[in-house]
Parts: sequence; structure tokens; C-alpha cells
Amino acid sequence: MAISSSPNFVNLPRHSNQALGIGQYAIDFISGKIGKPDVAVLERTELFHADAVICGLSALACRTNSPTILRAEALEYGVARPDQGACVFGSAQRVQPEKAVLANGAAVREWDSNGTNFGYNPTLGHTAGEFGHNDFYGVAVAACQQRGLDGKTAVRAMLCLDEIRGRLAEVFSLKTFKIDHVVHGAIASAAVYGALMGATAAQIESAIGMVVAHYIPWRAIRAGKQLSDSKGASAAISTEVAVLSMKRALRGFVGPKDIFRNPESLFRQFMKTNGDSPFDLALAHSGGDWAVMGMHFKLGLYEHQSAGALQGLINLINDNPGLLAGGGSKIKGIRIKAYEPAFGIIGDPAKRDPHTRQSADHSMVYIVSTMLRKAVEAAAAGSFKPDTMASHDGVWKQLMLSPFDYDGKAIAHTLTRSLMAKVSFEHGGAEYDAKYPDGIPTSLVITDDAGKSYDSTMVMYPAGHARNTTADLKGILQHKFRLLGALGVGEGAVDGLVAKLSGLEKKGAAEVAALYDVAIKERADFVDAA
Repeated sequence: MAISSSPNFVNLPRHSNQALGIGQYAIDFISGKIGKPDVAVLERTELFHADAVICGLSALACRTNSPTILRAEALEYGVARPDQGACVFGSAQRVQPEKAVLANGAAVREWDSNGTNFGYNPTLGHTAGEFGHNDFYGVAVAACQQRGLDGKTAVRAMLCLDEIRGRLAEVFSLKTFKIDHVVHGAIASAAVYGALMGATAAQIESAIGMVVAHYIPWRAIRAGKQLSDSKGASAAISTEVAVLSMKRALRGFVGPKDIFRNPESLFRQFMKTNGDSPFDLALAHSGGDWAVMGMHFKLGLYEHQSAGALQGLINLINDNPGLLAGGGSKIKGIRIKAYEPAFGIIGDPAKRDPHTRQSADHSMVYIVSTMLRKAVEAAAAGSFKPDTMASHDGVWKQLMLSPFDYDGKAIAHTLTRSLMAKVSFEHGGAEYDAKYPDGIPTSLVITDDAGKSYDSTMVMYPAGHARNTTADLKGILQHKFRLLGALGVGEGAVDGLVAKLSGLEKKGAAEVAALYDVAIKERADFVDAA
């Protein structure tokens, strides 16, 4: 691995105190002492934030378990003064900031439908390929609400947080050692919250040290036949302890120093060195090369590892709509090939028969069969409309997977189950593995009842992927925002919600203070799978 020679980066070499360096970087960038990111970088950050909030509001409106419980918990932790607290989604009440970020983070992640990163930077040889998600923006908003800061500061803080966690994901694979990927986000959260709250670099170093020494989640929360609330709330809980650690450091509590070079920390325990950190770290401050520019959008509800298969399916049925005739009977078989870790995660045999939403949205067989079921139903109703665009944006919008595609009724749907029985999912081997995490190498072959095969060929960059150049990303996202936004606030309030979340960089402190104060419209028609 190497460090960057670009003047647009701050380099933290492995022989340096990187925890202290991350703290100083966060302070300098968020304050504006250094850094001028391109407009496109700021716009993409704002888009990821809007996506996250709309996902969270809809999860609360559907009264999903973990977000509902943690929001109620947060509202029990009121504060005496506005500068002591932040707001949860759907309320103007100020609560303890660690509880606000816990509640909001859990809501954002519940659908597993917001942004994703795969930790890939071949230019520097930083290709550890750790997962991560855009779950942490609530940290920036909470601190800005406490300090009375404006939208420009909030966006810079969000960008800084994604940069730290995104670059850590490029250089250290937590999943390799069965540690949950949210640790990178927790480190970034401590740094950004501290910088916004006026901490020194040494205080941020202490908070990062506490996070790594005291609060390491294992991937045990993601194992098992049927997943629990812990899986969806992992980022939120890690964010809670990051803010709490930073608050303690601000009061003078001293945590472990120089944690990346600490011989007993997870980093050096799992990757042995002679005293250095296991990696060099390069953090952007200017220009267009930022971690967030390599992060990916989900165009509906699905595990992102399945995006290549969904694009392949869309391509095939768009170009061969006759496959949808006969209520699905025309299709004899569906063969999917993909890379590791996709095959291991969403091809787990335990997930061939999911009974909960958290397991269904991590089942390749279920996800693909559900989208196909929607296409078959649309064709039977005469409403399926092929799209002439190269990425078939219109079909993405028609078949976009929503929370109702993972409720109890959908999971037990007889047509979905019959299609699932026709699906085989295979590991594509070295040919596929070599192309990840640059892309999402997946192929899908449908065989009809006459024995004819329809091959998607290998899909690398499906719509939503950072390196996709054909899809109208903003157009598809606007459809997603309306779909989920209507679930969260009602159809009549969607435009106002999107406007409220747009143009964040130009909003004043009062608008940031009220950013999450929206009327959530609870749904009685969503029944989660139990």
C-alpha cells in the first residue's frame, strides 16, 4: 500500500499516530482551515443524506421494531437546554445527542436501502474491500443542532465522516477477522462529533481509543438462520458509544492513545507489525477524489450484493418480455453466478427459506424472485412497459422493491415461492472474484419452457453503482424518494420533505435545527414478518 502524492490529500503514514492525525484532519477540514471539495462531491453527499433520512422516516412510519423502540428510548432522555441535545426524526424535542444518533441511525439502516461502500481504491493499492453504509450523517446534524451551526458546516462534516470511514474501509478489512464493519463508522463519528463540538485533536484521539478498546462488535450479529434487530441497529449502537466516548473525552476522561499502533488493539492483533499501524491512510480535503464518490446507491430495498443480478434480470425481461407470459410458467429455470463474498452472504443455504424481512433482504433467491414476481404480475395486468434506455431506468422504477415486498404476506407469496424453487445460485469462481470490488460481477441466465436460454452476460456496474455511466441516477432516486417518502409522511407531503432535505449547504442554523422536525404519518397497512 502507498500514501497519496496529491496535494489534495492529508497523508497519515503507518509510522505516525493516526488517531491523533484523524482528529486534527477533522478539525482542520470542518472548520474550513483546509479544503475545497468540488461541487459534485458536496452534491453527492447531500443526495446520500436525503436518501438516508427518507429511508429512516418510512421505517418509523411503518413502526418497525428497532427504530420504534430506540426512538421511544431517546425521547425519555430530554435535556434542559437546546445546546445540550439534538432531535430525533419527527420531533422538535431536544434529547441527549447519543440517544438522538442512536434512534436516527437505527431508523436509517432498518430497510437496508441506503448507501453502500466496498472499500476500493486501486490507484493507491488500497483495496481491502470492507463494507460500509451511509448511516452516520445524524452525528453531524446532532452536533450542528447543539452548536447552532449552519448547513454548510453540516455538509462538510458529513463529507468528512464518509471520508474517514470510507478510507479506513479501503485499508483494513474488518470482516476478514469477523469484526463488524461499523467500527470504521464509529471511529469517524467520534472524530467528526468532536471536531464540531470544539474538541482538541488529543481529546478526539482519546475518544477514538475508547471506541476501539471498549466497543468492538463482532459479526455474530449477522450470523444465523433468521437475523435479529441487532443486525440493523449495529451502526446506530456504535454511533451512540462514539458520541458518548467523545463527550467523556471533552470532560477530561483520557482513553488509550495511538490506538492504531497499540500492540493490543484489534488492528495489530489481527495484522502483526513491528510497531507500525498495519496501513497508511490518505484523507482528501480538496478536489473531486473522495471516498463518497465511490459509494453506491441502492435503488429500492435489497442487499447491494444482489444489484448485479437485479440489473441482469431487468435487462433480460426488458428485452424479452415474452418470458413474463403465462403467470411465470414460461420460465423453467434461473441460474445466477456471482463472486465471493456475495455468494457466501446472500447465497447462504439458510436464507433460501427466509421468514423475516431481515433474512429475506439478504437472500439472493428471494430478492430476484420477488422482482420477477412483480414483473409477471405487471405483465398479466398489461402494465409492464419495456424501456429503450440502455440501463432500462423505467423498468427499475416500475419494479422497485419496497417495504411491502418484504412484509409477511410477500414473504409467503405462492408465486414468489414457486419462482424461488426455479433459482440456482452458484459461485462464479476466480473469474468473478477477480472483478470484485471494482464491480459487482454477476450473470443471470433464464431458461424458458422450450429450452431456450437467455443470458444477461456478466454485469459489472448496475444502476446505482458509482461506476455506472448509463442510468439516470437522479431520476431513479427521485422515484425512490417519492415511493419511500410517501410511506413516511404521506403522498401530499412528499414534495415538501424532498425540498426540506435539498440544498442543505445553503440552509441556515435555524433550518438545520428543524431539519428532522417533520410529521411522520404512521401506516396501519404494513405488517412486518415475524
